[in-house]
This record gives sequence, C-alpha cells and structure tokens, in this order.
Amino acid sequence: MSNRQIINTERAPKAIGTYSQAVKSGTTVYISGQIPLVPETMDVQEGDFKDLTRRCFTNLKAIAEAAGGTLEDAAKVNIFLTDLSNFASVNEVMAEFFEQPYPARAAIGVKELPKGVPVEVDAVLELK
Repeated sequence: MSNRQIINTERAPKAIGTYSQAVKSGTTVYISGQIPLVPETMDVQEGDFKDLTRRCFTNLKAIAEAAGGTLEDAAKVNIFLTDLSNFASVNEVMAEFFEQPYPARAAIGVKELPKGVPVEVDAVLELK
C-alpha cells in the first residue's frame, strides 16, 4: 500500500495540466510550481512583479496548509524567473513569507513560463 496522498485545496489555483497541486509522501510534501494565478478566477494576478511573486508564495502557503504544514516547513524552494534582474525583488517578497533559518533555494533563469508570467515557485516541505 502506498503512503502517497494527493493534496488539493480550493485556496490555490486548480492544476492546469496533468499534475497535482501537491503530493505528500510520508512526511515530505512536493508542491508543484505555482504561477501567479488567482484561485477564484484562474486569472493572472494584476500588479507589478512583487505582486505577482507574492501571489506565487500565497498559493504555496495555501497548499502547504492543506498538507498539514506551513511554509516554515519548506526545506527547498525553486524560483523560476524569465528575467534574473528581478532577483532582488524576489528576496524582498520572500522575506515576507520566511524567517531564518531559510530553506535551501535555487533561482533559475528560464526563457518563458506558462501564461507568459515572469515567475513561478515550487517547494518541498518536510513536515514535523
């Protein structure tokens, strides 16, 4: 019998492809990449880059909570950016959601992201 559990919440955007919002395996939660979609409308968040990034982390937070954790449980965060010059803004927004000790992190420059957004964030949580 598998100890794998699919995590789904209406407080985050529905999956727009062949994936789950998150998968919990034992005490580890793998959260799929979140782009700045507003869950209620599935439209891209309006605003500047920081607003879009904030929406990504808000979506991650909702999924983490649905899995029984918080963003404090994040062991690893991956941030995908279409413009690496936005890296400083990512740090500012991330500081709104995380306190030390911070999770491990990677920032990856990519050519493009779904729906033409400039940022996508995924996370791996290790629940207590």
